[in-house]
Amino acid sequence: MLPTIPIDLRSDTVTRPSPDMRRAMADAVVGDDVFMEDPTLNALQRRAAEVFDREAALFVPSGSMGNLTCVLAQTRPGQEVICETNGHVYNYEMGALSAVGGVLPRVVDGENGLLSWEVIAKAIRPKVYYRPQTALICLENTVNMAGGTVLPTSRAKDICDRAHAQGIHVHLDGARVFNAATYLNERVADMTRPFDSVQFCLSKGLGAPVGSMIVGTRDFIEHCRSIRKMLGGGMRQAGVLAAAGLVALEHGPKRLQDDHDNAKVLANRLADIEGVTLDPQSVQTNIIIFSLKDSGVSSAELLQRLAERKVLAVPVDGERIRMVTHLDVTRQDVEAAADVVRSAMMR
Repeated sequence: MLPTIPIDLRSDTVTRPSPDMRRAMADAVVGDDVFMEDPTLNALQRRAAEVFDREAALFVPSGSMGNLTCVLAQTRPGQEVICETNGHVYNYEMGALSAVGGVLPRVVDGENGLLSWEVIAKAIRPKVYYRPQTALICLENTVNMAGGTVLPTSRAKDICDRAHAQGIHVHLDGARVFNAATYLNERVADMTRPFDSVQFCLSKGLGAPVGSMIVGTRDFIEHCRSIRKMLGGGMRQAGVLAAAGLVALEHGPKRLQDDHDNAKVLANRLADIEGVTLDPQSVQTNIIIFSLKDSGVSSAELLQRLAERKVLAVPVDGERIRMVTHLDVTRQDVEAAADVVRSAMMR
């Protein structure tokens, strides 16, 4: 039986605010945040800093602005930023590193999207005046376009320690860092302590409608506040958004295991479909990427068939498709979605 309403597996960004969030937004006490007078937003920033054991935090409208703000705060034009080939900061942020920041991405290949110090070290520029200098390393956890793979905390610490010894800062694009924490069964504060800056999203698996956070030292966050304003991110009565963020931060992480479990169910069912290439054991969190290379069907063709049957997903390229589980997708939904994929592949 085909779904009667769309099963939206395009991203965990499509989640809708819960009734509790909507009530919190309606009841939020607000002020002008450019004057730093919005009590609800200030409360969200204090709480985020507490969760990550940091001195301060800053709300930003999007993860992309959060990443760019952190890059601008730790580099100057003409320097280089090392990032992984699959990295969001390199592939999906409109070239802002160069276009706005004036820095050059130096892209290196990791294993399943995950970098090691051995790979990074080869990309660090020698300290001579006529070569662009490496100023920053950007890591991602989880790695979106590697299928939600998780960076082990020991490896992150090793990279940070060795980078700091060379005077290089390390930024974490932790858009889905709570998914990584769920997989590792660790506290986000412990996982992210070695990083100079961390950005994480409220608007993905945690379920808020808008917003991300930056955490770091007090001085760093005050620097980022100025950069955020320069980028057009100064907001007024933003407490209506922060109220949803507070609900997301308090309650969202507790239920992420459900998304991971549903992703495993979906992955196992997809792997049994002729023409679909996928190793279910590679699925660690809530993101599934499968290949159609051996099927003779393109991503665009299958996605069209799925959409006609009310299942939505996105292409990675001409041969691969990504599906993401989230709080608006149930166990029954993923089972139905797998059945739809099977029928669409038989057409």
